Amino acid sequence: MGKQNWKPGTMVYPLPAVMVSCGASKEDYNIITIAWTGTICTDPAMCYISIRPNRHSYDIIKKHGEFVINLTTKDLAYATDWCGVKSGRDFNKFEEMNLTPGKSKEIKAPIIEESPLSIECKLKQIVELGSHDMFIAEVVNVQADEKYIDPESGQFRLDKAQPIAYSHGHYYELGKLIGRFGHSVMKKKTKKKLAIKNSNK
Repeated sequence: MGKQNWKPGTMVYPLPAVMVSCGASKEDYNIITIAWTGTICTDPAMCYISIRPNRHSYDIIKKHGEFVINLTTKDLAYATDWCGVKSGRDFNKFEEMNLTPGKSKEIKAPIIEESPLSIECKLKQIVELGSHDMFIAEVVNVQADEKYIDPESGQFRLDKAQPIAYSHGHYYELGKLIGRFGHSVMKKKTKKKLAIKNSNK
């Protein structure tokens, strides 16, 4: 069996399926589901989202220059999909999906209280690319749900929230831990301790 050549396409999968909340007041609050998102810089912390210009949230974010990236979970999978296929022009998505708009620390756009992690972003630049425009933003604050913070280590355990990912038109619950960054060059004793720790979970 060989390899097939396909025409150029967006085949970088899986991706996070996030709900992006926007708006400066309750009257224009909205949620858009986005998979074209990611980290682009560590210092300063920066990320991006890409949106089609005809989407309702496009003009809201462009006008106010801010948005919140809310990570999603298995429990939020239905709302995540619904907010991606319905338009904020026709529905109040917070009300329809029983989601709670919460207060951001540094911006006016609301967080989604049900999300385990909300990333507050200030828009720095819009890059016009074609079907989508890239909104490049600086992260100005992150809100983490305390119920996923390990009281002993202080580590944020996103895995406990059962995060989901998007892959070629489908949503998937993330699976078991198979390693951590640097495990390929880790000393054997450390590897053994980690293996024991993971087997006791």
